[in-house]
Amino acid sequence: MSKDNLDLVALAVETGLAVAQKAAQDFLATHGDRDACGFAWVTVYEKGSTKMGRALLKNGFRKAYGGGLQMWNPSGLGVQSINVKEEGAEAFARFLTEHLGVKAYADSRMD
Repeated sequence: MSKDNLDLVALAVETGLAVAQKAAQDFLATHGDRDACGFAWVTVYEKGSTKMGRALLKNGFRKAYGGGLQMWNPSGLGVQSINVKEEGAEAFARFLTEHLGVKAYADSRMD
């Protein structure tokens, strides 16, 4: 992966995080911080030893116990509502899939 491609990954992650934050903020403004408490994250099933995996690790992803690479709470909002966090995670996963060509999946669990 060339330097330009590494910069592309960094830009895609940075922009994707902004998209996730906006989606979660919009959902929060409409529905509020209510419903069940929980967590949301995005998983990319990429090995950390690949060029793409190393680039994702450099940009905030961490190795996941079940395989792949994960980023928790990509919206960065400090809310409790699982629905708000899911909205941000889903937006981030869609953005990464569209712009990096990786299969990114949003997931969540109640607290």
